[in-house]
Amino acid sequence: MKVYLNGKLVEAKKAAVSVFDHGLLYGDGVFEGIRCYNRLIFRLKEHIDRLFNSADAIKLEMPMSKTELIEAIVWTLKANRLNDAYIRLVVTRGIGDLGLDPRKCKSPTVFIITDKIALYPGEFYREGLEIVTAETRRNLPQALNPKIKSLNYLNNILAKIEAIKYGVEEAIMLTYNDYVAECTGDNIFIVNGGELMTPPVDVGALEGITRDAVISLANKIGIPFREKMLRMEDLYEAGEVFLTGTAAEIIPVTKINKRRISGGRPGEVALKLMREFKKLTKVDGVRY
Repeated sequence: MKVYLNGKLVEAKKAAVSVFDHGLLYGDGVFEGIRCYNRLIFRLKEHIDRLFNSADAIKLEMPMSKTELIEAIVWTLKANRLNDAYIRLVVTRGIGDLGLDPRKCKSPTVFIITDKIALYPGEFYREGLEIVTAETRRNLPQALNPKIKSLNYLNNILAKIEAIKYGVEEAIMLTYNDYVAECTGDNIFIVNGGELMTPPVDVGALEGITRDAVISLANKIGIPFREKMLRMEDLYEAGEVFLTGTAAEIIPVTKINKRRISGGRPGEVALKLMREFKKLTKVDGVRY
């Protein structure tokens, strides 16, 4: 497998960054996870725009234009002969010293990995996912804005460790005042009375590309939607719960903290949106 690294394609085993890179030392950088379906890179423009917005938010000057990044992604996919892939695009502050000062980093590091991914086993999509609530709280947006898709994912990782401890794959993260924010790697939706709801991003959730796609699909097929501040009680009482993410796509949740949701089976709205999303991945993106 070949990896794009600072303008060159190198063998994955030889792809390396400096131990003085601020992305490694301090999580100082931004990234995107992107999916490619049958040579169509799903919503690539939206991912690239979000990457640039994240970089701007941390005052990281991008070393490549949007067009150059898209060309680099396509180059890497073609080099690895991949029609279906998960793409990890990373931009770090670059090599500095052991201090925090970002001015010491003269040139950002850019690398692109293209590979296969299967976040959850297939039976979870058919039968539903069990999740728990993490004790680890979501970072305050005023401290680290979740709209910034940065390399600093320790908050999420600590919650993920809790999920693993309880023998499940995902955990819900609450805000400091007990509202539902998101899961460790996915946005969360509920359905109640035929209405689709998800927490507003301002509460501490990533403005997910798949989240936005699902909202657009709901509007298109006539499913009422609104953003709503959610408590755990809202999830327990919901007719359906499901998660969305680039790697996860759309996955139903059928048990939360040992409580059955949707009768223990994936709900009709989630299944309908899953079918519509599959259609969307065939037409919405950049073909190469």
